[in-house]
Amino acid sequence: MRKIKTLSHSNTKTKRRCFRPSGMGIITAVLLLLGTTVFLYPHASQWVNQARQAAIVSAYKKIVDKVEPDEATQITEARRYNDYLAKEQLVDIDGHVPTIRESAITPESLGLAPYKEQLEADNTGLMARIRVPAADIDLPIYHGTSDITLLRGAGHLQGTALPIGGKGTRTVITAHRGLADSAMFTYLDRAKISDTFSIETFGQLLVYKIYDIKVVAPEESETIKPVPGKDLATLITCTPLGINTHRIVVTGERIIPTPAKDLDSLGAESDLPHFPWWIVIWCGAFIFSLWFVWFTRREDDDDEPSATPELHND
Repeated sequence: MRKIKTLSHSNTKTKRRCFRPSGMGIITAVLLLLGTTVFLYPHASQWVNQARQAAIVSAYKKIVDKVEPDEATQITEARRYNDYLAKEQLVDIDGHVPTIRESAITPESLGLAPYKEQLEADNTGLMARIRVPAADIDLPIYHGTSDITLLRGAGHLQGTALPIGGKGTRTVITAHRGLADSAMFTYLDRAKISDTFSIETFGQLLVYKIYDIKVVAPEESETIKPVPGKDLATLITCTPLGINTHRIVVTGERIIPTPAKDLDSLGAESDLPHFPWWIVIWCGAFIFSLWFVWFTRREDDDDEPSATPELHND
C-alpha cells in the first residue's frame, strides 16, 4: 500500500517583547506634577485675578464716557465735596470710615451727594484707576476700604480727598499685600523715590512723583494729613508680608502740567498681566512626567504559542 504524507501541527512557544509602565514611575510622575501644580497655583491665581482687574480698568474710560451725570459735572461735584472734607472731617491711617467732628454738618445738608454717590462710575462702586508702573500695579479703585472692597481691587480711604487733585488735598489709596491669589499692592515696595504713578478719574489723568516712602505704625495718622499748597496722593499697604504690623506709606506730589507722554496713556488698555510663564512651566512638567513614565517602563517577555507544521507518513 502506498504511504500518504499528512501534515500535523505541533505547538511551540515564541517570546514577544511587552512594555508595561512601572508603578513607581507612575507614582513619581504624579507626585512631580502635583508638586508643580501646588507650587504654581499662587502664580496662576494671581495671573487670573490680574487679568480680571485689567479687563475692568481697560474698560474704565468707556464706562465713564457713558455715565450720568457727565464727567465734568461729576468732577465739579467732587471738588465741592473735597471742600467740605477740608473743613468737617478727620480720618486715621487705619480707619475704614472717617471720624466726624461733633460740630460737623452732613454733606446732604449742603446739597452734596453722599460719599458713595461721588464719582460713581457704576453700581459696583468703581471710582478710578491707579497705575504704578515700577510695581506692576494697574488696579480699579473702589469706594471705601472694607474687607469686601479690598478683595476686588484698591480702595479709596473715605474721609480723605476724592482723587481729583487740587492744592491742599491728599487722596489716600489702599490695597492688600501678600494675598495668595491676587497681587494687588504686593510689589509696592519696589517703588523708589522719583518714580511716578498715576490716577485716572473720570477723564482726568493725575500724575504724581514719589518724594517720600516710609514705614509707620497704623496709628500714625499724621502721615496722611493734607499739606497746605500741595497736591498729594498717598498709597498705603501692609508690611511685613504675612505679619502686617506696620504700613508702607508712599507719597507723591502731583506733576503740573501732566506730561504729554503720560496723557497718551489716558484710557489705554492695561499691559498686565505679563506673559503666563507658569503655563509653560506646568506644560514642561507634564511632558517630563510622561517621558519619565516611559523611561522607567518595565520590559516583560510574554510566551505565545505558535503552530509549526510537521510531515507524517501514513
